Amino acid sequence: METEKTAQEKQSVFKEESGNLAETEQTSSEKTTTGLEQNTAGLLCYLAGFVTGIIFIILEKENRFVRFHAMQSIFISAALFALNIVLSFLPIIGWAISLLISPVAFILWIVLMVKAYQGKWFKLPIVGNMAEKQLNNLKE
Repeated sequence: METEKTAQEKQSVFKEESGNLAETEQTSSEKTTTGLEQNTAGLLCYLAGFVTGIIFIILEKENRFVRFHAMQSIFISAALFALNIVLSFLPIIGWAISLLISPVAFILWIVLMVKAYQGKWFKLPIVGNMAEKQLNNLKE
């Protein structure tokens, strides 16, 4: 009996999560002030790093989803840029670490674009919190 209850509980949790996902997908088709759908604009925030992030922060006035991804794009691009500059001054070890970080940064770039296109509020651990905090400061 207990295994049946846990299976039923799992199914109900799955149904609830599926319902939440459906709600997220429905809201992802909202238009922005730029005329794009918010998931497309979110993806474009990451396309050219901080450049497109700045463009969307300036152009988008109302949509919080797009503004969050633009701000996160600016912060992660700036952090990776600064890290590459610091590592370039360290001979051999810095260059080796830089070579290891490059593919990780590329994968992160792809993941962030995919998550934004899926309409998800994907927050990176430190940078996402900074972006959200800055977005709240801009709102006030």
